[in-house]
Amino acid sequence: MDLVVPSDDLVAAWRDAHAEWGPGFHEDGFGLTADDDVESAQGFSDWVERLRDDVECTYRWIMEGERVLGGVALRHDSHEFSARLGHIGYGVRPSERGRGVASWAVREVLTLASYMGMPRVTAVCEVENAASIATLARVGGEQVGRLGSAVRFRIPVP
Repeated sequence: MDLVVPSDDLVAAWRDAHAEWGPGFHEDGFGLTADDDVESAQGFSDWVERLRDDVECTYRWIMEGERVLGGVALRHDSHEFSARLGHIGYGVRPSERGRGVASWAVREVLTLASYMGMPRVTAVCEVENAASIATLARVGGEQVGRLGSAVRFRIPVP
């Protein structure tokens, strides 16, 4: 597996992963918003450019060969959502879940966080998301709070 910078060259592989999730912009880790048009060539290119130019968040796609397995985002401390949503957001396409892809990607992103001088990161997930809770615990996360339906983890950066 590799973490790669989002690229127009990966449009077919990304669309294959996107189709597996179904309609909408709910794939965590990809930075999709309701305003993004990922169906047209120009819209996809604009979205990729926005991700690459974002100085407050580092986006990477989780690749295995020519296949997009998921996405991961590392929000920097200055990012407006880092306090509420945490520093790390990730998603793995349904057919690839349960084989350690998310744990691998989070560990790789912790390396990026280390290069940025971040001593720790936070991650937030829904309290009923047992798979994400297990992933965050597996990478050294410690549950530090709960607010409504969300649980918050602190993860030390190696």
